[in-house]
Amino acid sequence: MEAFLVSTGIVALAEIGDKTQLLSFILAAKFRKPWPIMIGILLATLANHSFAGAIGSWITTLVEPDTLRWILGLSFIAMAAWTLIPDTFDEKDAGAARFGVFGTTLVAFFLAEMGDKTQIATVALAAHYKNLFAVVAGTTLGMMLANVPAVILGNKIADKMPAKLVHRIAAATFIALGVATLLGTGV
Repeated sequence: MEAFLVSTGIVALAEIGDKTQLLSFILAAKFRKPWPIMIGILLATLANHSFAGAIGSWITTLVEPDTLRWILGLSFIAMAAWTLIPDTFDEKDAGAARFGVFGTTLVAFFLAEMGDKTQIATVALAAHYKNLFAVVAGTTLGMMLANVPAVILGNKIADKMPAKLVHRIAAATFIALGVATLLGTGV
C-alpha cells in the first residue's frame, strides 16, 4: 500500500505545471471533448508507466542492493532538482489533429511522457519498492489526479494553481525519499 500511496502522491505533485499538464490544457481548449482526452491520457500513461516500471524492476536484478540504494537515493534527489525547473510546452508538440481527439491525445501524451520526470520517477519507484503493479497503479492515478482537472476545467484553473508551491512540496518529497533511501531506512 505504501508503494501505491507514495507513487500516487509524488506523481500528482510533480505533474502540476508539467508539460503533460500543459498538454492537457491545450487539448481540452482545442477539442473541447473531455472523455476521449481523459481516456487517451489514461491509456498512454498506463503504457508508458508500465514500460518504465518494468525497467525499474529489471534494474533490481542487475545491480547489487547497496549500489542500487545509492543510485536510487541520488536519483530521487536529482528528481527534486528537476521538479523545481519549470516546464515549457510548444503547442505544435500536441500533434496533428488528423488522428482525432483520442488518437492525438494518446500519441501526444505517450511521446510527451518519454524521458519526462514522472517516467523517470516511475523507474526509480519501481526499483525502490519492487512492486511493479502498485507503483504503476499509483503513478497512473497520480497522473490522472493532476490531469483530469486540467481537462475538465481547462484554462480556468491554470492561473490559480500555486505551481511553485506545489513543485516545492514535490521536490521536498523527492529529497525525503532520496535521503531515506541513502540512509537505508527503506521508506
